Amino acid sequence: MKRLLTVVTGALVVAVLAGLASTAAAEPLRIRYSIWVGYGPLFIAKEKGYFKEEKVDVDLVNIEDPKEGFFALAAGRLDGVVSTIDTMVLYLKTGKEYQYVLALDDSAGGDGIVARKEIQSVKDLKGKKVAVNEGSVSQFFLNVVLKESGMTQKDIEVVNMKQGDAGAAFVAEKVDAAVTWEPWLTKSKNAPHGHILVDSSKTPGLITDVLIFPRSVIAKRGKEVQGIVNAWNKAVAYYEQNKDESIQIMSRGLGDWLKDPKVFAETLGGVKFYDKQANARFFGTAQKPGDIVKVVQNALDIWGGFGKLQAKSVAAKDLVNHSFVSARP
Repeated sequence: MKRLLTVVTGALVVAVLAGLASTAAAEPLRIRYSIWVGYGPLFIAKEKGYFKEEKVDVDLVNIEDPKEGFFALAAGRLDGVVSTIDTMVLYLKTGKEYQYVLALDDSAGGDGIVARKEIQSVKDLKGKKVAVNEGSVSQFFLNVVLKESGMTQKDIEVVNMKQGDAGAAFVAEKVDAAVTWEPWLTKSKNAPHGHILVDSSKTPGLITDVLIFPRSVIAKRGKEVQGIVNAWNKAVAYYEQNKDESIQIMSRGLGDWLKDPKVFAETLGGVKFYDKQANARFFGTAQKPGDIVKVVQNALDIWGGFGKLQAKSVAAKDLVNHSFVSARP
């Protein structure tokens, strides 16, 4: 009887421990997002049950300011974030905290520089007032464009303001040019004095939104990270086959200024979703990296030049995790 009791007690302990482990594994992965059309397929994955199919529970947490998102990530209040490639390098303290695991979307005309009609080339910006949100992806984009024309920010007069305010200032003719995004690109283009000088369709891969996880989460919950990547691929594939329904799902999920499916569809024209094949090309492999490493290096160079980097001697290739996009489903 004593031996039987011991066996039963041991079995109960094992069952309780297994239950606790299961509960811990079932905790949602909390991922920060902002209201941006490129994040739409996350809501397709949610509504169509693709996360559940992949045995992963995901909480999508709306935090508009990327700085607040990365602070929450560092504090452990989030498990991951979606943001642009260049943004992450600003929040590295050692260079060992985070890695990119998936590309979500590429700005293919959704970001740009609007200018007065007499400004016909990037070189014509010399000495002009240019509104740009300093420390943001817009400043990164501006500096890459300037660099390609043999210029730097020292050649222009920077007016620091957020992207929407920059667009509004340009429409009101308070500045000569502005780095902005939709809906201000269209509003500026339609202003009598304005046109789009250059947009992100000319710089493929440069402004790419990515899914970012701490290395600690990747190490502990890699199967679930893989599940999120798989669910994203399923969602993009569904969108390609069911665009009208998908736009309804995505606009409803994101809400805010994108809640109108018509506005969502119009804005969608400025981005390109990364499917499984596009991710495989963009990431490449550890042995033969894709273009993502070049974009990361660009970000390190640009922000390093402004003295914005906290981490020193960061290798671009070490920030990219190739394993999840190349894994077979």
